[in-house]
Amino acid sequence: MKKFNTLELFAGCGGLVDGFEKSDYFHTVAAVEWKRGACEVLTSRLESKYKYTDARNRVLNFDIQRVSELLNGWEDDPEFGSHEGLKSIVGEQSVDIVAGGPPCQAYSIAGRVQDEHGMRNDYRNYLFESYLEVVKEFSPKLIVFENVEGMLSAAPDGEKVVEKIKRGFDQYGYELIEDIKGQALLNMADFEVPQSRKRVILVGINRNYMKEGSNAQELLDMFYNVILPGYKGENNTVRRAIGDLPPFYPAEEEYKLGRRRFSHEPEQSVINGHVPRYHNKRDIEIFRILAEDIHTGENRYQKAEALKELYKQKTGKTSNVHKYYVLRWEQPGNTIPAHLKKDGLRHIHPDPKQARSITVREAARLQAFDDDFEFTGRPGEDYEMIGNAVPPLFSMKLAEAVKEFMDILSDR
Repeated sequence: MKKFNTLELFAGCGGLVDGFEKSDYFHTVAAVEWKRGACEVLTSRLESKYKYTDARNRVLNFDIQRVSELLNGWEDDPEFGSHEGLKSIVGEQSVDIVAGGPPCQAYSIAGRVQDEHGMRNDYRNYLFESYLEVVKEFSPKLIVFENVEGMLSAAPDGEKVVEKIKRGFDQYGYELIEDIKGQALLNMADFEVPQSRKRVILVGINRNYMKEGSNAQELLDMFYNVILPGYKGENNTVRRAIGDLPPFYPAEEEYKLGRRRFSHEPEQSVINGHVPRYHNKRDIEIFRILAEDIHTGENRYQKAEALKELYKQKTGKTSNVHKYYVLRWEQPGNTIPAHLKKDGLRHIHPDPKQARSITVREAARLQAFDDDFEFTGRPGEDYEMIGNAVPPLFSMKLAEAVKEFMDILSDR
Protein backbone atom coordinates (compact mmCIF):
# COMPACT_ATOMS: atom_id res chain seq x y z
CA MET A 1 0.00 0.00 0.00
CA LYS A 2 1.38 3.39 -1.01
CA LYS A 3 1.55 5.71 1.98
CA PHE A 4 0.84 9.42 2.07
CA ASN A 5 3.84 11.68 2.72
CA THR A 6 3.72 14.02 5.71
CA LEU A 7 5.90 16.96 6.65
CA GLU A 8 5.57 18.07 10.26
CA LEU A 9 6.40 21.51 11.66
CA PHE A 10 6.73 22.32 15.38
CA ALA A 11 7.03 18.55 15.82
CA GLY A 12 8.06 18.56 19.50
CA CYS A 13 8.83 15.07 20.75
CA GLY A 14 6.54 13.55 18.14
CA GLY A 15 3.04 13.02 19.53
CA LEU A 16 1.44 13.86 16.18
CA VAL A 17 4.12 12.04 14.19
CA ASP A 18 3.71 8.93 16.33
CA GLY A 19 -0.02 8.70 15.78
CA PHE A 20 0.27 9.20 12.02
CA GLU A 21 3.03 6.58 11.84
CA LYS A 22 1.08 4.15 14.02
CA SER A 23 -1.91 4.37 11.68
CA ASP A 24 0.36 2.84 9.00
CA TYR A 25 -1.10 5.10 6.31
CA PHE A 26 1.55 7.83 6.47
CA HIS A 27 5.27 8.22 5.85
CA THR A 28 7.27 10.98 7.60
CA VAL A 29 9.32 12.79 4.97
CA ALA A 30 10.69 15.29 7.50
CA ALA A 31 9.96 16.92 10.85
CA VAL A 32 11.11 20.31 12.13
CA GLU A 33 11.62 21.23 15.80
CA TRP A 34 13.83 23.88 17.40
CA LYS A 35 14.35 22.28 20.83
CA ARG A 36 17.25 19.86 20.77
CA GLY A 37 15.97 17.57 23.53
CA ALA A 38 12.65 17.04 21.76
CA CYS A 39 14.51 16.34 18.51
CA GLU A 40 16.56 13.65 20.25
CA VAL A 41 13.44 11.95 21.60
CA LEU A 42 11.68 12.08 18.21
CA THR A 43 14.76 10.84 16.35
CA SER A 44 15.12 7.92 18.74
CA ARG A 45 11.43 7.05 18.32
CA LEU A 46 11.64 7.07 14.52
CA GLU A 47 14.75 4.89 14.62
CA SER A 48 13.66 2.34 17.23
CA LYS A 49 9.91 2.05 16.55
CA TYR A 50 9.50 2.88 12.89
CA LYS A 51 12.95 1.82 11.60
CA TYR A 52 13.96 5.04 9.85
CA THR A 53 17.71 4.56 9.39
CA ASP A 54 18.14 8.21 8.34
CA ALA A 55 16.02 9.73 11.12
CA ARG A 56 18.81 12.09 12.16
CA ASN A 57 18.62 13.71 8.75
CA ARG A 58 14.81 13.71 8.59
CA VAL A 59 14.43 15.46 11.95
CA LEU A 60 15.65 19.02 11.48
CA ASN A 61 16.68 20.88 14.62
CA PHE A 62 16.16 24.46 13.46
CA ASP A 63 14.28 27.73 13.95
CA ILE A 64 11.30 27.76 11.59
CA GLN A 65 11.31 31.57 11.52
CA ARG A 66 14.43 31.34 9.34
CA VAL A 67 12.30 29.98 6.49
CA SER A 68 14.72 30.50 3.60
CA GLU A 69 17.50 28.59 5.37
CA LEU A 70 15.07 25.92 6.53
CA LEU A 71 14.07 25.31 2.94
CA ASN A 72 17.46 25.68 1.26
CA GLY A 73 19.90 24.58 3.96
CA TRP A 74 22.32 26.22 6.40
CA GLU A 75 25.96 25.80 7.36
CA ASP A 76 28.00 25.99 10.54
CA ASP A 77 25.32 27.58 12.69
CA PRO A 78 26.60 27.79 16.30
CA GLU A 79 23.30 26.42 17.64
CA PHE A 80 21.95 24.24 14.83
CA GLY A 81 25.05 23.02 12.98
CA SER A 82 24.62 22.34 9.25
CA HIS A 83 21.89 20.75 7.14
CA GLU A 84 20.89 20.46 3.49
CA GLY A 85 17.37 21.82 4.14
CA LEU A 86 13.83 20.66 3.50
CA LYS A 87 13.82 21.05 -0.30
CA SER A 88 16.78 18.71 -0.61
CA ILE A 89 15.18 16.08 1.67
CA VAL A 90 11.83 16.21 -0.09
CA GLY A 91 13.38 16.23 -3.55
CA GLU A 92 10.94 14.98 -6.19
CA GLN A 93 8.53 13.49 -3.63
CA SER A 94 5.08 14.97 -3.24
CA VAL A 95 4.09 16.29 0.18
CA ASP A 96 0.52 15.19 0.81
CA ILE A 97 0.10 16.76 4.24
CA VAL A 98 1.82 19.53 6.18
CA ALA A 99 0.93 19.12 9.85
CA GLY A 100 1.75 20.73 13.18
CA GLY A 101 0.82 23.55 15.52
CA PRO A 102 2.89 26.57 16.58
CA PRO A 103 3.82 26.75 20.29
CA CYS A 104 0.62 27.47 22.19
CA GLN A 105 1.80 29.59 25.12
CA ALA A 106 1.11 32.89 23.38
CA TYR A 107 -2.43 31.77 22.54
CA SER A 108 -3.28 30.20 25.88
CA ILE A 109 -5.60 32.08 28.21
CA ALA A 110 -3.35 31.21 31.17
CA GLY A 111 -0.33 32.66 29.39
CA ARG A 112 -2.13 35.91 28.61
CA VAL A 113 -3.26 36.27 32.24
CA GLN A 114 0.27 35.77 33.56
CA ASP A 115 1.97 38.14 31.12
CA GLU A 116 1.67 41.84 31.98
CA HIS A 117 1.28 42.68 28.29
CA GLY A 118 -1.22 39.90 27.61
CA MET A 119 1.41 38.20 25.38
CA ARG A 120 0.96 41.00 22.81
CA ASN A 121 4.69 41.19 22.19
CA ASP A 122 5.32 37.45 22.08
CA TYR A 123 6.89 36.32 18.79
CA ARG A 124 5.00 33.03 19.04
CA ASN A 125 1.79 34.83 18.10
CA TYR A 126 2.96 34.92 14.51
CA LEU A 127 4.82 31.64 14.00
CA PHE A 128 1.92 30.42 11.90
CA GLU A 129 3.17 32.82 9.22
CA SER A 130 6.31 30.69 8.90
CA TYR A 131 4.07 27.61 8.76
CA LEU A 132 2.25 29.23 5.83
CA GLU A 133 5.51 29.87 3.99
CA VAL A 134 6.37 26.17 4.15
CA VAL A 135 2.85 25.29 2.99
CA LYS A 136 3.28 27.68 0.05
CA GLU A 137 6.54 25.95 -0.94
CA PHE A 138 5.25 22.36 -0.94
CA SER A 139 1.56 22.87 -1.74
CA PRO A 140 0.25 19.81 0.15
CA LYS A 141 -3.20 18.35 -0.56
CA LEU A 142 -4.24 18.93 3.06
CA ILE A 143 -3.01 20.84 6.07
CA VAL A 144 -3.51 19.71 9.67
CA PHE A 145 -3.13 22.50 12.22
CA GLU A 146 -3.45 21.96 16.00
CA ASN A 147 -3.61 24.53 18.78
CA VAL A 148 -5.13 25.44 22.13
CA GLU A 149 -8.67 26.65 22.70
CA GLY A 150 -7.29 30.08 23.65
CA MET A 151 -6.36 30.59 20.00
CA LEU A 152 -10.02 31.33 19.35
CA SER A 153 -9.98 34.44 21.56
CA ALA A 154 -6.35 35.58 21.19
CA ALA A 155 -6.06 39.03 19.59
CA PRO A 156 -2.60 40.41 20.47
CA ASP A 157 -2.83 43.35 18.08
CA GLY A 158 -6.60 43.82 18.20
CA GLU A 159 -7.48 41.37 15.43
CA LYS A 160 -8.26 37.79 16.37
CA VAL A 161 -5.45 35.38 15.55
CA VAL A 162 -7.97 32.89 14.20
CA GLU A 163 -9.09 35.43 11.58
CA LYS A 164 -5.47 35.98 10.52
CA ILE A 165 -5.02 32.23 10.20
CA LYS A 166 -8.17 31.81 8.11
CA ARG A 167 -7.17 34.70 5.85
CA GLY A 168 -3.61 33.40 5.52
CA PHE A 169 -4.65 29.91 4.47
CA ASP A 170 -7.25 31.39 2.11
CA GLN A 171 -4.59 33.47 0.38
CA TYR A 172 -2.51 30.35 -0.21
CA GLY A 173 -5.47 28.44 -1.62
CA TYR A 174 -6.73 26.46 1.38
CA GLU A 175 -10.26 26.18 2.67
CA LEU A 176 -10.89 25.82 6.42
CA ILE A 177 -14.22 25.05 8.08
CA GLU A 178 -16.12 28.31 8.50
CA ASP A 179 -17.36 27.67 12.05
CA ILE A 180 -14.06 26.82 13.74
CA LYS A 181 -15.31 27.11 17.31
CA GLY A 182 -18.43 25.10 16.66
CA GLN A 183 -16.84 22.36 14.54
CA ALA A 184 -13.08 22.19 15.09
CA LEU A 185 -12.82 22.55 18.88
CA LEU A 186 -12.46 18.97 20.13
CA ASN A 187 -12.00 17.33 23.52
CA MET A 188 -9.40 14.57 23.40
CA ALA A 189 -11.33 12.74 26.15
CA ASP A 190 -14.02 11.97 23.56
CA PHE A 191 -11.40 9.96 21.65
CA GLU A 192 -10.45 7.73 24.62
CA VAL A 193 -7.52 9.86 25.79
CA PRO A 194 -7.63 9.64 29.64
CA GLN A 195 -7.58 13.39 30.01
CA SER A 196 -9.89 16.34 29.41
CA ARG A 197 -7.99 18.32 26.79
CA LYS A 198 -9.68 20.76 24.43
CA ARG A 199 -7.80 21.58 21.25
CA VAL A 200 -8.56 23.25 17.93
CA ILE A 201 -7.94 20.80 15.09
CA LEU A 202 -8.01 22.45 11.68
CA VAL A 203 -8.00 20.37 8.51
CA GLY A 204 -7.69 22.48 5.38
CA ILE A 205 -8.26 21.45 1.75
CA ASN A 206 -6.04 22.66 -1.10
CA ARG A 207 -8.56 23.97 -3.62
CA ASN A 208 -6.28 22.91 -6.50
CA TYR A 209 -6.86 19.26 -5.59
CA MET A 210 -10.65 19.49 -5.40
CA LYS A 211 -12.70 18.00 -8.20
CA GLU A 212 -14.62 20.48 -10.29
CA GLY A 213 -18.00 21.22 -8.78
CA SER A 214 -17.01 20.11 -5.27
CA ASN A 215 -18.01 22.31 -2.36
CA ALA A 216 -15.22 22.65 0.20
CA GLN A 217 -17.50 23.57 3.09
CA GLU A 218 -19.71 20.56 2.46
CA LEU A 219 -16.64 18.30 2.36
CA LEU A 220 -15.23 19.76 5.57
CA ASP A 221 -18.62 19.48 7.23
CA MET A 222 -18.57 15.78 6.31
CA PHE A 223 -15.12 15.39 7.86
CA TYR A 224 -16.05 17.02 11.19
CA ASN A 225 -19.59 15.67 11.53
CA VAL A 226 -19.48 12.26 9.87
CA ILE A 227 -15.94 10.92 9.50
CA LEU A 228 -14.14 12.13 12.63
CA PRO A 229 -16.97 11.30 15.11
CA GLY A 230 -16.70 7.70 13.92
CA TYR A 231 -13.39 7.48 15.80
CA LYS A 232 -14.76 8.57 19.17
CA GLY A 233 -15.02 6.15 22.08
CA GLU A 234 -16.04 6.05 25.72
CA ASN A 235 -14.18 8.22 28.20
CA ASN A 236 -11.05 6.64 29.63
CA THR A 237 -10.13 7.00 33.31
CA VAL A 238 -7.12 7.84 35.43
CA ARG A 239 -7.32 4.40 37.03
CA ARG A 240 -7.10 2.61 33.69
CA ALA A 241 -4.25 4.86 32.62
CA ILE A 242 -1.95 4.77 35.67
CA GLY A 243 -3.52 2.44 38.25
CA ASP A 244 -1.19 -0.48 37.48
CA LEU A 245 2.07 1.46 37.85
CA PRO A 246 4.30 0.70 40.88
CA PRO A 247 3.52 2.97 43.86
CA PHE A 248 5.95 5.30 45.65
CA TYR A 249 5.40 6.10 49.32
CA PRO A 250 6.98 8.93 51.34
CA ALA A 251 10.37 7.95 52.77
CA GLU A 252 11.12 8.44 56.45
CA GLU A 253 13.96 10.76 55.52
CA GLU A 254 14.72 12.44 52.23
CA TYR A 255 17.82 11.19 50.43
CA LYS A 256 20.03 11.74 47.38
CA LEU A 257 20.82 9.57 44.36
CA GLY A 258 23.60 11.29 42.47
CA ARG A 259 22.70 14.97 42.38
CA ARG A 260 18.93 14.49 42.70
CA ARG A 261 17.00 14.74 45.95
CA PHE A 262 14.16 12.34 46.68
CA SER A 263 11.35 12.43 49.21
CA HIS A 264 9.76 9.09 48.35
CA GLU A 265 10.91 5.49 48.49
CA PRO A 266 13.88 4.44 46.33
CA GLU A 267 13.03 3.71 42.71
CA GLN A 268 11.17 0.41 42.32
CA SER A 269 10.27 0.61 38.65
CA VAL A 270 12.16 -0.13 35.46
CA ILE A 271 9.49 1.66 33.41
CA ASN A 272 11.00 4.65 31.62
CA GLY A 273 10.21 7.93 33.41
CA HIS A 274 8.40 6.39 36.38
CA VAL A 275 10.46 8.13 39.06
CA PRO A 276 8.88 10.30 41.78
CA ARG A 277 9.82 13.96 41.88
CA TYR A 278 10.99 15.60 45.10
CA HIS A 279 8.45 17.20 47.45
CA ASN A 280 9.09 18.93 50.76
CA LYS A 281 7.29 17.72 53.90
CA ARG A 282 4.76 20.54 53.78
CA ASP A 283 3.61 19.63 50.29
CA ILE A 284 3.51 15.92 51.10
CA GLU A 285 1.19 16.72 54.03
CA ILE A 286 -1.05 18.87 51.79
CA PHE A 287 -1.19 16.16 49.10
CA ARG A 288 -2.19 13.55 51.70
CA ILE A 289 -4.90 15.80 53.18
CA LEU A 290 -6.42 16.57 49.77
CA ALA A 291 -6.31 13.01 48.40
CA GLU A 292 -7.66 11.62 51.68
CA ASP A 293 -10.49 14.17 51.59
CA ILE A 294 -11.66 12.71 48.28
CA HIS A 295 -10.92 9.10 49.24
CA THR A 296 -13.08 9.27 52.38
CA GLY A 297 -15.83 11.28 50.71
CA GLU A 298 -15.59 14.14 53.23
CA ASN A 299 -15.12 16.63 50.36
CA ARG A 300 -14.09 19.55 52.53
CA TYR A 301 -11.76 20.90 49.84
CA GLN A 302 -13.86 20.70 46.69
CA LYS A 303 -14.36 24.44 46.30
CA ALA A 304 -11.76 26.98 45.24
CA GLU A 305 -12.14 29.08 48.39
CA ALA A 306 -11.42 26.09 50.65
CA LEU A 307 -8.31 25.24 48.61
CA LYS A 308 -7.07 28.83 48.77
CA GLU A 309 -7.62 28.86 52.53
CA LEU A 310 -5.65 25.61 52.92
CA TYR A 311 -2.82 27.12 50.88
CA LYS A 312 -2.79 30.17 53.15
CA GLN A 313 -2.80 28.02 56.31
CA LYS A 314 0.08 25.84 55.16
CA THR A 315 2.29 28.40 53.40
CA GLY A 316 1.41 31.71 55.03
CA LYS A 317 0.81 33.14 51.53
CA THR A 318 -2.33 34.14 49.68
CA SER A 319 -3.29 33.37 46.10
CA ASN A 320 -6.05 34.57 43.78
CA VAL A 321 -6.27 31.11 42.20
CA HIS A 322 -6.27 27.76 43.92
CA LYS A 323 -3.02 25.84 43.51
CA TYR A 324 -4.12 22.24 43.96
CA TYR A 325 -5.99 19.55 42.08
CA VAL A 326 -6.17 15.84 42.85
CA LEU A 327 -6.76 13.43 39.98
CA ARG A 328 -9.96 11.38 40.28
CA TRP A 329 -9.58 7.64 39.76
CA GLU A 330 -12.82 7.12 37.85
CA GLN A 331 -12.67 10.20 35.61
CA PRO A 332 -10.37 11.44 32.85
CA GLY A 333 -7.51 13.52 34.21
CA ASN A 334 -7.28 17.28 33.91
CA THR A 335 -5.22 18.78 31.09
CA ILE A 336 -1.52 17.91 31.15
CA PRO A 337 0.26 21.25 30.54
CA ALA A 338 3.86 22.18 29.80
CA HIS A 339 3.77 23.99 33.16
CA LEU A 340 4.00 20.58 34.81
CA LYS A 341 7.77 20.99 34.46
CA LYS A 342 7.67 23.59 37.27
CA ASP A 343 5.53 21.78 39.84
CA GLY A 344 2.89 19.10 40.11
CA LEU A 345 0.49 20.83 42.48
CA ARG A 346 -2.43 20.52 40.06
CA HIS A 347 -1.65 16.90 39.21
CA ILE A 348 -1.70 15.15 42.59
CA HIS A 349 -1.83 11.36 42.58
CA PRO A 350 -5.24 10.11 43.80
CA ASP A 351 -3.78 7.60 46.28
CA PRO A 352 -3.48 9.44 49.64
CA LYS A 353 -0.86 6.96 50.86
CA GLN A 354 1.51 8.01 48.08
CA ALA A 355 1.07 11.76 48.75
CA ARG A 356 2.90 12.96 45.66
CA SER A 357 2.42 14.48 42.22
CA ILE A 358 2.54 12.38 39.08
CA THR A 359 5.72 11.03 37.50
CA VAL A 360 6.90 11.66 33.94
CA ARG A 361 5.55 8.25 32.90
CA GLU A 362 2.19 8.89 34.53
CA ALA A 363 1.97 12.20 32.67
CA ALA A 364 2.88 10.35 29.47
CA ARG A 365 0.19 7.73 30.05
CA LEU A 366 -2.41 10.43 30.67
CA GLN A 367 -1.29 11.87 27.34
CA ALA A 368 -1.81 8.41 25.82
CA PHE A 369 1.86 7.73 25.00
CA ASP A 370 2.82 4.06 24.83
CA ASP A 371 5.29 2.80 27.46
CA ASP A 372 7.86 2.05 24.76
CA PHE A 373 7.93 5.77 23.88
CA GLU A 374 11.01 6.77 25.85
CA PHE A 375 11.74 10.18 27.36
CA THR A 376 15.42 10.74 27.93
CA GLY A 377 15.82 14.36 28.99
CA ARG A 378 15.90 15.95 32.42
CA PRO A 379 12.57 15.47 34.23
CA GLY A 380 11.52 19.09 33.76
CA GLU A 381 12.30 18.90 30.06
CA ASP A 382 10.35 15.64 29.74
CA TYR A 383 7.29 17.05 31.52
CA GLU A 384 7.36 20.05 29.19
CA MET A 385 7.56 18.07 25.96
CA ILE A 386 4.80 15.72 27.12
CA GLY A 387 2.58 18.67 28.03
CA ASN A 388 3.18 20.31 24.65
CA ALA A 389 2.45 17.15 22.65
CA VAL A 390 -0.62 15.97 20.82
CA PRO A 391 -1.76 12.70 22.48
CA PRO A 392 -0.61 9.91 20.12
CA LEU A 393 -3.84 7.93 20.57
CA PHE A 394 -5.83 10.91 19.30
CA SER A 395 -3.23 11.49 16.57
CA MET A 396 -3.71 7.93 15.32
CA LYS A 397 -7.49 8.32 15.21
CA LEU A 398 -7.09 11.68 13.47
CA ALA A 399 -4.70 10.10 10.95
CA GLU A 400 -7.20 7.34 10.18
CA ALA A 401 -9.97 9.91 9.73
CA VAL A 402 -7.73 12.02 7.48
CA LYS A 403 -6.86 8.97 5.36
CA GLU A 404 -10.57 8.19 4.98
CA PHE A 405 -11.17 11.82 4.01
CA MET A 406 -8.37 11.80 1.43
CA ASP A 407 -9.79 8.65 -0.15
CA ILE A 408 -13.16 10.37 -0.47
CA LEU A 409 -11.56 13.48 -1.98
CA SER A 410 -9.73 11.41 -4.59
CA ASP A 411 -12.95 9.63 -5.58
CA ARG A 412 -14.87 12.84 -6.19
